Amino acid sequence: MRKFSLIGIVMLIVSIPTFAGGLLTNTNQHAAFLRMLSRGATTEIDAALSNPAGLAFLPNDGFHVALSIQSAFQTRNIDASFDYFNGVNGKAPTISEKPFSKYYKGKAAAPVIPSVFAAYKKGDWTISGFFAITGGGGKASFDEGLPMFESAAMAGIFQKTYYGYLAGQTNSVVTPEMYNINSAMDGKQYIYSLQLGLSYKITEWLSAFAGGRMNYFTGGYVGYLNAKMKENYGGAELMNLALDCDQTGWGLTPVIGVDAKLGKLNIGAKYEFKTNLNIENNTKKNTDENGALAAFKHGVNTPNDIPSMLSVAAAYEFLPVLRASVEYHFYDDKNAGMADNKQKYLTKGTNEYLMGIEWDVIKRLTLSCGGQITDYGLSDKYQSDTSFSCDSYTLGFGAKVKLSERANLNVGYMWTTYEDYTKSYSIVSPKVENLPELPNLPGTNVYSRTNKVFGVSLDYRF
Repeated sequence: MRKFSLIGIVMLIVSIPTFAGGLLTNTNQHAAFLRMLSRGATTEIDAALSNPAGLAFLPNDGFHVALSIQSAFQTRNIDASFDYFNGVNGKAPTISEKPFSKYYKGKAAAPVIPSVFAAYKKGDWTISGFFAITGGGGKASFDEGLPMFESAAMAGIFQKTYYGYLAGQTNSVVTPEMYNINSAMDGKQYIYSLQLGLSYKITEWLSAFAGGRMNYFTGGYVGYLNAKMKENYGGAELMNLALDCDQTGWGLTPVIGVDAKLGKLNIGAKYEFKTNLNIENNTKKNTDENGALAAFKHGVNTPNDIPSMLSVAAAYEFLPVLRASVEYHFYDDKNAGMADNKQKYLTKGTNEYLMGIEWDVIKRLTLSCGGQITDYGLSDKYQSDTSFSCDSYTLGFGAKVKLSERANLNVGYMWTTYEDYTKSYSIVSPKVENLPELPNLPGTNVYSRTNKVFGVSLDYRF
């Protein structure tokens, strides 16, 4: 029973790195992205991330810097429904007429997400870099546990006591109304990134970029499950499981890009190569390190690659005060290693379509808005209770205020509307030699999410 009940925790911890960031790498590092979304063809200082080759077309030589602070808040909720064993009829287990149902609420918060951008331009050459949290960036909590906890524990408890009943312990069967389950899970993830590179203005209209990004991963997972008989049934403890595991790792991302400035049209492209990244366990508590939780034994490594990413964008100046941009992103998730080769269950990589528009209302004030559509290659086998993603669309708006000839202030707000994902699954009891198999129990999870981000950035030219 212990190994069976721990399956839920194993699945949970393996997949939790996507808690704060979702399936894709964070792109909202500067408030200019929040207010416009499509920034892949910009030639302002935030191009250090979104279009580094474009920095060759900065209008002034010298130092350019930016400091950005963002706050992000997410919910990740699961409306679960699954059948369960509720007794024995003769020697056969009986299944509930009505499924067990519960709404599990998860919250993820990152009140402060800092980013720093810098570039130095001298003639045709520009050296640039940034420091940011390019993946994750917060803590997520399921204070009442998860469906995979409760379904696995309920099935495991029944299986053990049912086999005891078949062995002659006629009063041994324990059913869900006889006990309480308490469980919870907290997870956190951060990928700190430092990028450096060079842009070169090849001709009056063409530039190129080459650089690299160092990524440092740190995460932490704390969870428990306790099942205890109700007082009127004796109050005995049925199950007490716990895990406290920190993980760290690092990897290098090569980055290349080009930019073509053709009069009022600017085209930017960037390619980030796949980052091979393994995360290593630093385990403080593990109730079954030689069994079902062996993958989280101290020192064990797990793949957590950052997928390669292609960005192509075009910006056009319709009027001196009116500009628009369109953009496309592709993340090659299927070829990025994940724990237990989970990436093979994706049907395709991630496609994103972005657009934005900005209008100089007056000389010192620019208003903007934008949108993004995100299309994943999801499947039931890929989705799990803490690693679920949902197709979505995002809207953002905000403003840029020209404080002086050298300083700009960007403010932006964006929110994401997600399409619910319904996953059907079966709760499978493990086979025990010379004992009858228990039937599979059907279940359904409806995954839903919300996301809201606010940010402010200060750009300055020395």
